[in-house]
Amino acid sequence: MFFLRETTPADLDTLYKLARMVHFINLPADKDVIGEKIARSRASFLSAATGERARFDPSLDGSAVKGSPLYMFSIIDSETQTCHGTAMIIAKMGYPGNPNLAFDVSTKNFFSKDLGQGTSHLVLKLHLDESSPTEIGGLILTPSMRKHPERLGKQLSLVRFHFMGLHPELFSERVIAEMIPPMAADGRSVFWEALGRRFINLSYIEADMFCQHSREFMVSLLPREEIYVTLLPPEARQVIGQVGPDTKPARKMLEDIGFQYKNRVDPFDGGPHIEARLEDITLVKATQHDLFAGPCPASQCKKHGFVSVLHEDGKFRAVHTPYTALESGSRAIKLPKEAVEVLMLEAGMPIGVTPINLHGRPEPKKQAKSTKRTPKKKRASRAAA
Repeated sequence: MFFLRETTPADLDTLYKLARMVHFINLPADKDVIGEKIARSRASFLSAATGERARFDPSLDGSAVKGSPLYMFSIIDSETQTCHGTAMIIAKMGYPGNPNLAFDVSTKNFFSKDLGQGTSHLVLKLHLDESSPTEIGGLILTPSMRKHPERLGKQLSLVRFHFMGLHPELFSERVIAEMIPPMAADGRSVFWEALGRRFINLSYIEADMFCQHSREFMVSLLPREEIYVTLLPPEARQVIGQVGPDTKPARKMLEDIGFQYKNRVDPFDGGPHIEARLEDITLVKATQHDLFAGPCPASQCKKHGFVSVLHEDGKFRAVHTPYTALESGSRAIKLPKEAVEVLMLEAGMPIGVTPINLHGRPEPKKQAKSTKRTPKKKRASRAAA
């Protein structure tokens, strides 16, 4: 069985190896940075569990935890206790004086009466967002587990919305996701080489890494005027607002639960930023607080979903499992013994539940018996249709 928990220092080596496989701004291949994020995440989970807000401050004056509250989730094999991947939520991304950056994408139309013809051009304009939206990101899974029948990548992605549904007060009204566009075979961003590097003399990875410390250099060096996409090379124009083949399933999954593309792209690589209002995300709306009523045989569980518990010491546990309610409309549920053990539950403990069947198996429907006999000729003609 696989379960999800808060990321711990025991996961550091695994996450470092995974981070070296693909470049993520939220999970750089730097042990010190990953270790700092894990520490910040553990403080965030403990704060959520106790209700005592930890002080998060980007200035890190010695009495505060650096940066915004951050929640990192790891997916674990319960038999071997092996970590196979991670995903995160950044509670507040950007703030006054340290904005989150993007390019707004719009179209400008021109027309000549004398020539009787016109043109349309895409333009980019730097957008500085100081509204502190919540950001999801940093999802990475062991390559050998990407086609696992338990849908481990999907579990990592969707458990974040389960957690947000249980603790909406910790997050912003807007939730954004930065999607990875098509990249060059050597890992370079053709968009960055064609645009960003003309103004900032750093490689794509160097610029991304420096953002771990400050985004001031981008605010100061990127132009504020409109940039005509027509002036960029064709290969750079083609990636704007697009996602790479490995990212297409993730984008579709997010759009299925309420995310939309708002004509805004990443200033580093041109990948689309998609977003949703927290209250409109279907999984957030479906999540509720329940009580654990004890174990039951798996054969008696007709529903499926995420079930989780946040213990007082900040330990978070979640599983995708069958479950059953005591009665129609009840806020008390029972779980199979294996799930109970992984979650470390006792009867009466508060739990969170999000109904969702990741395997796509519909609930069995009873077929009404027909009292009419169908003539053989008609039955044959329908079978051939």
